[in-house]
Amino acid sequence: MEFKISCLLFIRNREDEVLMMRRNKSPNKGRWSPPGGKLDMSKGESPFECAKREAQEETGLVLSDDDLTIFGYVSEKGYESTTNWLMFLFECKKLLNSLPPDMDEGTFSFYTRKDIDELEIPPTDHQLVWPLFDKRKAGFWGVRAECHMNQPLKLKIEESPHFRDNDFTV
Repeated sequence: MEFKISCLLFIRNREDEVLMMRRNKSPNKGRWSPPGGKLDMSKGESPFECAKREAQEETGLVLSDDDLTIFGYVSEKGYESTTNWLMFLFECKKLLNSLPPDMDEGTFSFYTRKDIDELEIPPTDHQLVWPLFDKRKAGFWGVRAECHMNQPLKLKIEESPHFRDNDFTV
């Protein structure tokens, strides 16, 4: 299977709503997710460099390393039975005052955290990404997931500040 490394950016506005993009392209075409993208591995791009580049390309935000806090990673083995993903999750300290313009990648909207639970998002995000976001203030998280289609999702906490596998509710 192909292996891809990416970052997701959790950018908020003054009302504490999270910026989401309805994706026009695969993976997750037609679904909502935070902005982000794949690391440019041919250039040796770090996760922080990727997060800053994607923020500027997709939202117009110019960020420094100090504007970002990495709060976890998700390793998905066999996502959609086609790809292994390693996703770094970043909280953006800078607020976004208005919606970015639509682009070929997708369209943007702000949502409350509660509203996100009702959106059409990638299925594993309900179990992997958003629980980590909700616990981001507790410290750095690492989760490994076996995501093969037609099989139950298997989770393993690899790094957590205060919890064990049985404390991680999905």
